[in-house]
Amino acid sequence: MTTTPPVTLDAVRDAAARLKSVAHRTPVLRSRTLDALVGAEVFLKCENFQRVGAFKFRGAYNAASRLAPEQLARGIAAYSSGNHAQAVALAARELGTTAVILMPEDAPRSKMDATAGYGAEIVTYDRYTGDRIAIGEALAAERGLALIPPYDHPDVIAGQGTAALELLEEVGELDALITPVGGGGLMAGSATVAKGLHPGTRMIGVEPETGDDTKRSLQAGRRITIPVPRTIADGQALHTPGELTFSVNRRLVDEIALVGDDEIRDAMRFAFERLKIVVEPSGATPLAALLTGRTAALPRRVGVIVSGGNIDAERFAQICGGAD
Repeated sequence: MTTTPPVTLDAVRDAAARLKSVAHRTPVLRSRTLDALVGAEVFLKCENFQRVGAFKFRGAYNAASRLAPEQLARGIAAYSSGNHAQAVALAARELGTTAVILMPEDAPRSKMDATAGYGAEIVTYDRYTGDRIAIGEALAAERGLALIPPYDHPDVIAGQGTAALELLEEVGELDALITPVGGGGLMAGSATVAKGLHPGTRMIGVEPETGDDTKRSLQAGRRITIPVPRTIADGQALHTPGELTFSVNRRLVDEIALVGDDEIRDAMRFAFERLKIVVEPSGATPLAALLTGRTAALPRRVGVIVSGGNIDAERFAQICGGAD
């Protein structure tokens, strides 16, 4: 029996239509220096220039805009380490409703301030001892809010896939597409698009070495849970892949590469000094994998989704100066 996938290429195209007037069509950057270093033509889809500074706005707005009017009127809840928090807060404001966001108490201050700045109420928890899904679900139920999770939702996944759709529309068929992997929403959406349009495209995900839950899960053929990782890539500090996202990624992802924190720092410096862009640690993991040769031999044309740039000047200086 054929199982219907949770997300389809048509769903991503529908999300693109919903986002057309509200999300930025982010630029694609090229670098001869980068091409020479990695031995491939590299196309960087710069979601650090997206609204809220990350791709997360795509999924959050797509999901929120599809809520029934009575759901939307009651308000939205979400849980997030930062970028999805900002995205839901802005989506709620754009749609004329309110948002309550559960965030880890050690989330970057810049992300918490931005979330509050978009008008959301913030509730905090300890990411190392608390179950954010259980806490978030309880919070939403108690207040009667529609919960929009950061990745494990078909409308969120479809929205995230629009970044890859734009990239392929602009540059054409790619031999490989590389994305960061946290909960797996960006990868699931991107893989749905890339494999749907060009089945031969190799899908490569990148995780921090201490947060290799997706790599382990793909190797095991089932979702594996690890201790909450400690890494400068806070957007990828997750302990298990999403259920929906894993169901997509186990079919469509070809490879997972791992990078260390020092390699992420080097990639952030390279992006700043040579590409003239600011990239947060999670957004720099694919670039780190390229620069260190952590992926299998690269084909000729490679796309990279630079997922975000939400990092303040002080934190950027600390990380790139060697502090964690």
